[in-house]
Amino acid sequence: MAESVHRAAVRTARSVVVKIGTTALTTPTGEFDTARLQRLADAIEARMAAGSDVVIVSSGAIAAGMEPLGLSKRPKDLATKQAAASVGQVALIRAWSAAFHRYGRTVGQVLLTAHDVAMRSQHNNAQRTLDRLRALHAVAIVNENDTVATNEIRFGDNDRLSALVAHLVGADALVLLSDIDGLYSGDPRKATADRPARFIPEVAGPQDLADVIAGTGSRLGTGGMVSKLSSALLAADAGVPVLLAAAAQVEAALSDASVGTVFAPRGRRMSARRFWLRYAAEAAGALTLDEGAVRAVGQRRRSLLPAGVTEAAGYFHGGDVVELRGPDGTVVGRGVVAYDAAELALMLGRSTADLPVELRRPVVHADDLVAY
Repeated sequence: MAESVHRAAVRTARSVVVKIGTTALTTPTGEFDTARLQRLADAIEARMAAGSDVVIVSSGAIAAGMEPLGLSKRPKDLATKQAAASVGQVALIRAWSAAFHRYGRTVGQVLLTAHDVAMRSQHNNAQRTLDRLRALHAVAIVNENDTVATNEIRFGDNDRLSALVAHLVGADALVLLSDIDGLYSGDPRKATADRPARFIPEVAGPQDLADVIAGTGSRLGTGGMVSKLSSALLAADAGVPVLLAAAAQVEAALSDASVGTVFAPRGRRMSARRFWLRYAAEAAGALTLDEGAVRAVGQRRRSLLPAGVTEAAGYFHGGDVVELRGPDGTVVGRGVVAYDAAELALMLGRSTADLPVELRRPVVHADDLVAY
């Protein structure tokens, strides 16, 4: 059988982000397993030795901190999760450092929160740090900063974080490794003769997901197939091919990409700024548009003018990101607003010609807007 062009893209990618789930680093009883981590490091080293640049997004900090703190199961309250992560981050980065030290490689740790990616300045700083680590030939180990993240601002899982990092570093491919060998139409562990779980080797578009029923996370991890599917589609939509595979098949996944499910990327890669606007930035408010403005920004990719805005919600400043909503409340886009909320309140529905010269700029310029 001929190799899929998208598998070939993963196989030949010069820059790869590899996301490793908690279940890939723990035993069936939930204990942190350095032997599993070392095997993963061996496969990643082989990929790097073959010429690829690899950034690792590693889960497992909370799991790694459970045993030292005497916890028998994953904590549910935020304070204990943060305490376990605090202890576990030390053990996790020490294990990665020891694994790559065998190959003479230096490891660097990058801890991020959703706020770091959402704010443009922190987003750029994270990008520069990762780029510099790679330029210095260090292996970047990225994880969510669970010690300070809260339920309100966290990514929710490292699957989404890995998709954001893949675009942040301009990766050519994203590989998601967990405890399942690819995408199925249902949970293969719960499949029956009446309800079989069909393996899906390639996702070329929405039509390939019509009958897929995805499940939630495991006992130790926060992700699940819902999370992995959502993150794979996010990265693919941004132009990054994605391979979803089992950590147990890491050698094949990182050598010839012959295992798992591959997700085809969109034809044209999204610019870093538009990706940030669409997926990473926090919205400080929302603007409601009339039907004419919805068509202008959505179909014709025009700038948003005051005449098309019927309502403004939230307390925002010029330069903040706002959601753009249609008359029925449906989000139709996002953009960087040019005015403070107080200024805009005086401009709603007014023609540009009726406004003072200093207020004749678009509310959201077409260059600072993404339509859904």
